[in-house]
Amino acid sequence: MNAIADFVKKRRKQAGLTQEEFAMRAGVALTVIRKIEQGKENLSLSKVNQVLHMFGHILAPIIENNYATSDNKI
Repeated sequence: MNAIADFVKKRRKQAGLTQEEFAMRAGVALTVIRKIEQGKENLSLSKVNQVLHMFGHILAPIIENNYATSDNKI
């Protein structure tokens, strides 16, 4: 989560926005921005994506692939 925290904080500051201004523009609560920038891990993926969307990015959920079949080669 630290990479996301650093990314969001850096990009927000580059845009010259306070946490409050950024939260309003992203359409999320101020606490969401604070939690992201603090690297908290118990955040909703949809809220994180709302914030990342402001910078043209999204996170996708991790989907486990079944590598047990013999058809899959590394």
